[in-house]
Amino acid sequence: MAIIKPFKGLRPPQSIVEELACLPYDVMNSEEAAQMAEGKEKSLLRITKAEIECPGVDDIHSDTVYNKAVDNYNAFQEKSWLVQDEEAKYYIYAQTMNGVTQYGIVGGAACADYENGIIKKHELTRPEKEEDRMVLTRYLNANIEPVFFAYKAVPEIDAIVEKIVAEQKPVYDFTAEDGFGHHFWTIDDAEINQKLEQLFAEKVPFTYVADGHHRTAAAARIGMEKTDQNPNHSGDEEYNFFMAVHFPDNQLQIIDYNRLVTDLNGLSDIDFLAALSEGFNVENMGPEIYKPAGLHEFSLYLSGNWYKLTAKEGTYDDTDPIGILDVTILSNQVLSPILDIKDLRTSKRIDFVGGIRGLGELKRRVDSGEMKAAFALYPVSMQQLINIADSGNIMPPKTTWFEPKLRSGLVIHKLD
Repeated sequence: MAIIKPFKGLRPPQSIVEELACLPYDVMNSEEAAQMAEGKEKSLLRITKAEIECPGVDDIHSDTVYNKAVDNYNAFQEKSWLVQDEEAKYYIYAQTMNGVTQYGIVGGAACADYENGIIKKHELTRPEKEEDRMVLTRYLNANIEPVFFAYKAVPEIDAIVEKIVAEQKPVYDFTAEDGFGHHFWTIDDAEINQKLEQLFAEKVPFTYVADGHHRTAAAARIGMEKTDQNPNHSGDEEYNFFMAVHFPDNQLQIIDYNRLVTDLNGLSDIDFLAALSEGFNVENMGPEIYKPAGLHEFSLYLSGNWYKLTAKEGTYDDTDPIGILDVTILSNQVLSPILDIKDLRTSKRIDFVGGIRGLGELKRRVDSGEMKAAFALYPVSMQQLINIADSGNIMPPKTTWFEPKLRSGLVIHKLD
């Protein structure tokens, strides 16, 4: 069963939370981060994307950048922009998008659960991103950003959350610049905290990494690293746990995660479309954006036109949790055999864009000449994700995209 512990969170005062809280590090590049942090001296991006304060440094993974993150992290605490709670507790974090709110429990997930398969992952990670977050965690000695977990809904946990939300005013309650609402409660009643810990231990056999595979892997590795370094290790130390927001599965929705490629592997447009016709029915839909309408249907944007690609029978296996996925079809029918892109984790010829940016972002990047072609996919379902994780299989990287993204900075977990 899952071990999820309360912890003494490091949090901003209510008066500055909107300035301090930010999007997670991996949904923006350095230039975008600098723009988001402009005029906000308290933005957590000055810690999570510290390269924005290191002019002239080309390597964002250098010691200079990590040391700057540490300096800023320490300064935030010295200035009381981050203050640690005196007692260990759980927190409730809710997000509102398009009038719908989802409620999660913030707690410390056990590193051992990641190692023994209680925390189930469904995607491969990219080594350089995993290493970057591991190094930053090591430098800061803290989980600076939460990860996003799902669990099969438990009515008793839902009832506790509903009661607190109905009876208590949130500590933080704001709408971010992207229009998404963020709401945060502290659970100060020791008996309720104890009851939640018991319910997770008795009613939640597994948790599922929904978003944040790299941060999860990095946090678990740091926990194991600290265990090996401590001759007096007891298992109760804070480094045995890492911060995660746990959402019940029936409140979550996954959106599409799309692909762009830099080239057609030497093929002309005509030859590429001809090669695609071996595995797909190909229809030219014209210059207007076309979005896939269902499973096994794709959109291709190439040279100013959108194409509808419908996978032919025999190119997928609806009885297999991996074979049914559109990302599997795309890899097996296009990326590997036609474009010679074998490893999505390391290839520099492919990039990924979350569906929240819209298909217009795919069009923009192709029209600019940065990319040659784009593929839009139909999103997987939450049940598919759970089925894959439960079967022990692993999705290709960048299969799922959850919105809204968690705001970093509402609470931080210190490892000491």
